[in-house]
Amino acid sequence: MSKVEETERMTQNRVVELFTEKLGYKYLGNLQDKDNNRNVETRILRNYLRRKGYSEGLINRAIYRLNSAIKNQIKSPYDINKDVYGYLRYGAEVREDIGENKLTVRFINWDDVYDNEFYIAEEVSIQGEHTKRPDIVLYVNGIALGVLELKRSTVSVTEGIRQNLDNQESVFIRPFFHTMQLVMAGNDTEGLRYGTIETPEKYYLSWKEDEKAQDRLSREVRELADGVEHILDKQLIGMCHKQRFLDIIYYFTVFDRGIKKLCRPNQYFGVKAAIPRIVQKESGIIWHTQGSGKSLTMVWIAKWIRENISDSRVLIITDRDELDRQIEKVFKGVDEEIYRTKSGRDLLEKLNETTPLMLCSLIHKFGARGVKDDDASYDEYIAELNADLPPDFEAKGDIYVFVDECHRTQSGRLHTAMREILPDSMFIGFTGTPLLKKDKATSIEVFGSYIHTYKFDEAVKDQVVLDLRYEARDIGQQITSQKKIDQWFEAKTRGLTDYARTKLKQRWGTMQRVLSSRSRLEQIVRDIIFDMGTKDRLQNGRGNAMLIAGGIYEACKYYELFQVAGFTKCAVVTSYVPNINDIKGETTGEGKPTENVEKYRIYQGMLNGRSPEDFEEEAKRIFVEQPAQLKLLIVVDKLLTGFDAPPATYLYIDKRMKDHALFQAICRVNRLDGDDKEYGYIVDYMDLF
Repeated sequence: MSKVEETERMTQNRVVELFTEKLGYKYLGNLQDKDNNRNVETRILRNYLRRKGYSEGLINRAIYRLNSAIKNQIKSPYDINKDVYGYLRYGAEVREDIGENKLTVRFINWDDVYDNEFYIAEEVSIQGEHTKRPDIVLYVNGIALGVLELKRSTVSVTEGIRQNLDNQESVFIRPFFHTMQLVMAGNDTEGLRYGTIETPEKYYLSWKEDEKAQDRLSREVRELADGVEHILDKQLIGMCHKQRFLDIIYYFTVFDRGIKKLCRPNQYFGVKAAIPRIVQKESGIIWHTQGSGKSLTMVWIAKWIRENISDSRVLIITDRDELDRQIEKVFKGVDEEIYRTKSGRDLLEKLNETTPLMLCSLIHKFGARGVKDDDASYDEYIAELNADLPPDFEAKGDIYVFVDECHRTQSGRLHTAMREILPDSMFIGFTGTPLLKKDKATSIEVFGSYIHTYKFDEAVKDQVVLDLRYEARDIGQQITSQKKIDQWFEAKTRGLTDYARTKLKQRWGTMQRVLSSRSRLEQIVRDIIFDMGTKDRLQNGRGNAMLIAGGIYEACKYYELFQVAGFTKCAVVTSYVPNINDIKGETTGEGKPTENVEKYRIYQGMLNGRSPEDFEEEAKRIFVEQPAQLKLLIVVDKLLTGFDAPPATYLYIDKRMKDHALFQAICRVNRLDGDDKEYGYIVDYMDLF
């Protein structure tokens, strides 16, 4: 055995001992030379089901159903894994004989963790098109639910991640992963990384215990972890403690529109902190910073409520259309039906009935001209609720109310109004924004104390979101800088011969003089186009940018200026809906179009016959999925909350903003998106900081 192999062997021996001695798993052995290793060890599963009292006939039919799902050769790995997960979570409904009632055979006892049998095996040889041998496999009742690849300290954990991804390819052992729930890799220097089936390398997560958590399981995990030295061992205890392992699989796994996802630590501990408060019906606030997965946290809390509290219903209140749509999309994406109410009256009618069980309601509505006022929107919504309240109104069910963006000062008035309608309900306020001193007292007074917090600096440290880099730009000085023009010229002429560069430079000799005479908007347009040609992620098409304009007219002018400059891969997304009535009475006789006429003309030209709704959806899709094809989104108020676009790398601000609105806006560019996105960049044309 070489020294390299000896080092890895020592780590693996230690990990096996950790599982058997500290976590109580049974050792299934080194299965390198065992034939026909499978993801369901039938002998173990049969023995478990016999112990649970099922007849041989039920056992045979249940295992047949499970194996049929695992061996499906038509469906995608995602769909097969989803079907198998359904059997694991809910059991298999089978009949003893034809004509008899169906009975549910449960492969795992989720209610009593320690009634199950946990096993660890190493060097598990799996036959496929090419045989592979995962280092560690974890079984519950004979069903393989976890896999772990180990690397020595001097080899990056990414090699273990890529090994897991290779193993899921059809040329290797893809069917073995049809039962897998946790897919892990680790070493002694970087610790543990985890994902699930088909998780891309860049989305593997790192587990971290919450030192603030005081539940029994968290205290027990911390006590066990304190007794080991290596970070890998500590994190394995955190994730693979029997109760935690099954907890994550049962409560914190979702199949989201073709992507299987597991919780981040902050989501896990946020939900866990909420549960005792929900049981006691003690309202409070969950503050999880922008980009840390607040929507899925809502999903997991709502699912827990629906599954554990009889007669429960969940109402989610938002004050932005894009947040309302996002919540509906997230819930339906994970197969949780949620009804979007059409008005305050519709909400009251639905609450007065026994269904639907989950609802979302939108406070904020944009006016026809795109003018909005938060105070007016809240007041109108509350007035509508009071005006439409039937005299015999009595909300049906045990209702739990989630209020999104609860940091807004208007939430207090809303809370009071909703309390009158739903006096027995529990309220949970969610925010991704720090509560400012002027709002903090009001929010805590209204909703109660913090249930759980996960702040921006924690998320950056945990590599859940990216840190931000800020630059204030003086447009006149930036654009007329000879150094900057030379830098732009160098970027544009890479690869040309010296002769060609000299001839081209003569043509650009007047660039400084021309740019210095441009209007402010034109100068900003040229500045952004300069970045598009010189900043790595903008230049190579892997990243893109957003520009916040001061108003809808300014956004339209920006769009037109970019088009004139030949930069066509941009779009405007605002609340504006062009209407012919907008330009009636706008003729001045002076031959110069008014702002309303200009806005209408530019917007109609951009839409090119499409509805604003269809145009917006397509623009958002391309911006997220094909960043090289839509390099710049120009916005005013829309998409500054609830819009998750990992490619977005630069945010240009040309609008007066402050407090919550500013923080939410700059966090549009803090999402992870591969190793070449190191930071989110904020370019400030308004000297806001």
